[in-house]
Amino acid sequence: MSHRSLENTKGGTEMKRSQAKIREVENAPCSETSPAKMRKNFRPASGDMSYGFETALAEASREVSLLFSKYLEVLRERAAVDASQLGELEGILTEARSLEANLKEKKEHLRRSLALISDKLQG
Repeated sequence: MSHRSLENTKGGTEMKRSQAKIREVENAPCSETSPAKMRKNFRPASGDMSYGFETALAEASREVSLLFSKYLEVLRERAAVDASQLGELEGILTEARSLEANLKEKKEHLRRSLALISDKLQG
């Protein structure tokens, strides 16, 4: 056998092995979501490209709606916390005003008492 016919035989054997390996991989069991299975099952209909776009658009719309609802929930919770804090601050302010009025009253009473004592000492 010549060197060239040996290469052809050798190359032919390798080619057959490669083809057998490809058939083996193609016929191997795989899950429905595997890329190979999806590629086999994917058959785009002519003129039906808008279906994929509409599906993607509907999914994106659902995701955006979900994000907006979560954002709205966070805003509602924040508004409730703000209202609660506002109520607490109003209570603190009311108490501070009451204390201020009480201190002014005591200050005035002390001033009158000191004036009375001063008058008695001078008199």
